[in-house]
Amino acid sequence: MNRANGFVYAHAGHDHGADASAIESAHHAAHGMAAFVPLMLLALPLMLLYLGAAFWTSRRYKRWPAYRSLLACAGILACASAVAGPLAQASHGSFTAHMFGHLLLGMLGPLLLVYSAPITLLLRSLPRRSARMLTGLLRSRPAAVLTHPVIAALLNVGGLWLLYTTNLYAAMHTSAVLHALVHIHVFAAGYLFTASLLPVDPSPHRTGMKLRACVMIAAFAAHGILGKFLYASPPPGTDIEDVRIGAQLMYYGGDGVDLLLIVLFCYRGYRAAGRQDMPSTPNASNEGKRKLRSENGKRGYT
Repeated sequence: MNRANGFVYAHAGHDHGADASAIESAHHAAHGMAAFVPLMLLALPLMLLYLGAAFWTSRRYKRWPAYRSLLACAGILACASAVAGPLAQASHGSFTAHMFGHLLLGMLGPLLLVYSAPITLLLRSLPRRSARMLTGLLRSRPAAVLTHPVIAALLNVGGLWLLYTTNLYAAMHTSAVLHALVHIHVFAAGYLFTASLLPVDPSPHRTGMKLRACVMIAAFAAHGILGKFLYASPPPGTDIEDVRIGAQLMYYGGDGVDLLLIVLFCYRGYRAAGRQDMPSTPNASNEGKRKLRSENGKRGYT
């Protein structure tokens, strides 16, 4: 009888332990899902805005390419992950997580967004008068200065040197406003730099291939040197091993994005050279123009 009661009590205790473990697992799962809520609240409205504009303008003009919409969603998600969600939370206490966010917000995300042609989509979506005002803004002198490859490179890489070689990195973790301003600068500078090298959208102040190639090589070298500098001289108040892992991520992860940018840059240069080598006979010239118009139409340009 006592043995039977003992078995019952032991079985009941085992069930209670299993239930507690299941409840704890469910609690952790719910907490993990809740961590992604800020990310979705930031990314989903931007994705829906882009997709809505693409769908609406496709009814009025030529169909907007689906691959550009995919690139936009991927770029928005990459950038949003750096400022909201688990990665953004981890970056407050981990330099490695912070550096991963930098790669997403300042390098990969802008590259994806540049190839989604947001300015072209915006011009298609705006009324004619507003589109003309935006075009005038793109042709303005301030726009010419900001989109020049040299200025964009200085804002991008120079800003990173300023962030990691001064007390700015430590200060941004003590001020919410400064933290937000730094992230805005990282994204804006990364986007301007990428767009100046790979002008997918209308670019009235486009510079030559040679200048862009020289700036690109110099900027990549400066970014790599900064990664080595951080490995040898971590910012004040940071964990040395954590910074070294982050510096390696910056160096090798940055090289991966840089390689992709170089491939795209060379491909665009190859295509541009092919267009310049088109035959100059009237019939061939007209045929070439028709092909270019057809290609632009497939891309969604008007």
